[in-house]
Amino acid sequence: MDALVPIRRNFRPLAMLSEEIRGAKPRQNSGVMGSVLSPAPLFLWATAQNQTDTALANAPITQASEAAQRYASALFELAQDKGQLSEVHRSFADFAALIRESEDLSRLIASPAFSRDDKKAALLAISDSAGVTPLVKNMLGVMAQNGRAREILGAQRAFDTLYANQRGVKRAMARTAKSMSADQRARLEAILAKAVGGEVELSEEVDESLIGGIQLQIGSTLVDASLAAKLDRMNSAMKGA
Repeated sequence: MDALVPIRRNFRPLAMLSEEIRGAKPRQNSGVMGSVLSPAPLFLWATAQNQTDTALANAPITQASEAAQRYASALFELAQDKGQLSEVHRSFADFAALIRESEDLSRLIASPAFSRDDKKAALLAISDSAGVTPLVKNMLGVMAQNGRAREILGAQRAFDTLYANQRGVKRAMARTAKSMSADQRARLEAILAKAVGGEVELSEEVDESLIGGIQLQIGSTLVDASLAAKLDRMNSAMKGA
């Protein structure tokens, strides 16, 4: 359990988190984790988990909680002090992508069936294999040891937001019924940059239920120009006629 601090009982002070991330040392691996550290696929190690574990792995784990934001802030400050913001941002994003793409890795960080030590050892081993930067690797180990492995994706999203704010970049999300072509994406980015008067980083999601058109979100503003929304408005208008 995390150390107790005034008011926020379950959160470590930011300075303490920074020191832990700065000075965390890789755990010596032994025993049951030997199979994880070997070249054998992670799924061979995780097959003993039951349906409860699968349900936990499939549950949302990307929301940036207050704890996740605190870890992200500590990592951001350290990366900034060391002049490694860009490198750490890229490395953390790459590791988050590994989690999202791997059902077994998602199960590992979500399931209470694995001990904190086991999660830490596995995450450090995977970090070594993936070439994760030392700061990110240390933070992953600290989060696992403190029982916060489930919030790694939330911490990455919070770090991503801090990095964008530091660079003065606006974030936009475009949802379309099918993937945009490179030309369509480039044109949309140019339009958005002109509209907001600065650099825009555009993320894309495919949602076939939109049928056609686009949903565009910039900050808290949502512009729904999808065909599905137009049909809904038409249906509503016809019902009220």
